[in-house]
Amino acid sequence: MTKGQKKNSTGAKAKRSKRKLEQLSTPALHVESMDAADNELASNVRTPNTYSVLRKKRTGEKANPNENASSNRVTKLATAQPAKNWAKLSDEKLLDVRMCDLGLSIESTPLEGMIEQLHREMAARNIRLKPHCWLSDEWFSPDGIPGIAIPFYLAHPRLIRLERHQMLDVEGGTKAWCMKILRHEAGHTMDTAFGFHRRKRYREVFGRYSDPYPEFYRPKPRSKNFVQHLEPWYSQSHPAEDFAETFAVWLTPGQRWRTDYAGWKAIKKLEFVDEVMAEIAGAAPKVKSRRKLDPVDRMKKTLREHYSQRHQRYNINYTTSFDDDLARLFLPPDSGEPRKAHTYLQKHRNQICDTISNWTGEYRYNINQVLREMIDRCRMMNLRVRADDDQLHQDMLIMVTVHTMNYLYRGNHQVAL
Repeated sequence: MTKGQKKNSTGAKAKRSKRKLEQLSTPALHVESMDAADNELASNVRTPNTYSVLRKKRTGEKANPNENASSNRVTKLATAQPAKNWAKLSDEKLLDVRMCDLGLSIESTPLEGMIEQLHREMAARNIRLKPHCWLSDEWFSPDGIPGIAIPFYLAHPRLIRLERHQMLDVEGGTKAWCMKILRHEAGHTMDTAFGFHRRKRYREVFGRYSDPYPEFYRPKPRSKNFVQHLEPWYSQSHPAEDFAETFAVWLTPGQRWRTDYAGWKAIKKLEFVDEVMAEIAGAAPKVKSRRKLDPVDRMKKTLREHYSQRHQRYNINYTTSFDDDLARLFLPPDSGEPRKAHTYLQKHRNQICDTISNWTGEYRYNINQVLREMIDRCRMMNLRVRADDDQLHQDMLIMVTVHTMNYLYRGNHQVAL
């Protein structure tokens, strides 16, 4: 599946979906996670690594009767009976539970507080829209519905652990990360509710909303035409995402965007958002639909089917140009060494980024992109660290520097949508 606007085999839906962690990089630094035993939220995340999120679009075509019919309908609350004690099941048994039988709800979870925080942030800007939220199979905001779907796994710590085991990481798994995604999706809901993309000025500033999403986009890491919010340079993927990213930066409390983006061409986009938000301040949304697309409590597929589809969609067994160098730098899984390479990289991550940035002048943001993928690959390859290797850190700095330059500036770097 891609980030771009895609139709499934029946044409029943067109989705905007994200390029997942398996295709480029894994947001691996989570200081505190929502999957703690007491379900506490992350509160001290220095560098939350975020991805962009999804949007779904419904079309008027008929769905394939062989597909999960419930997943292609806009529905009300479900009446499915929750499975008993599923949180105590092993991963293998849990995978056979239907998603509609999980009995999940946003109420009384950390998500409820974060949604309320989003509403407070919008109200503080005199925005009357309060995007409604529901649980689904992934992050998205449907075209024509000013609401936000949140992935089901964030509603329960047991499902967060399953998500990490299945997909190697948890998108939105910290409070800072989740709030970033919510603000991005809120940008989509604002455009849906007020139709900004129909304005001539919008097209002049962001481009044509109706442009098709590409299979891949080639980001320009040094570009100052776009804000930097969700990774990897997601604002460069499409005009609709550019607007949502710009809105998210504008909305973020304490964001000094006039100072941070002074001298950037992106300042014109932020000023446009600032102008239209002042224009609609206190105004009622033009689109007020409270419908919910693909709620999890209507999804009859099992978790096993869900993850099987995701593994196929996101090509979890991909390889990268880093693999050979990582294999030379670290040890194989059967080396007997207890220390894991991805843990080593996570521990030294900030130091590596800062050192390379200081010596090369490269944006820390860009170095982090490369390092994130290396962490992901080390985890998947289960590489180990040799004990008392004084040369390792220096070799690591050299390798990350070389790959950063090659990866970003040889013209062959592209991000799958």
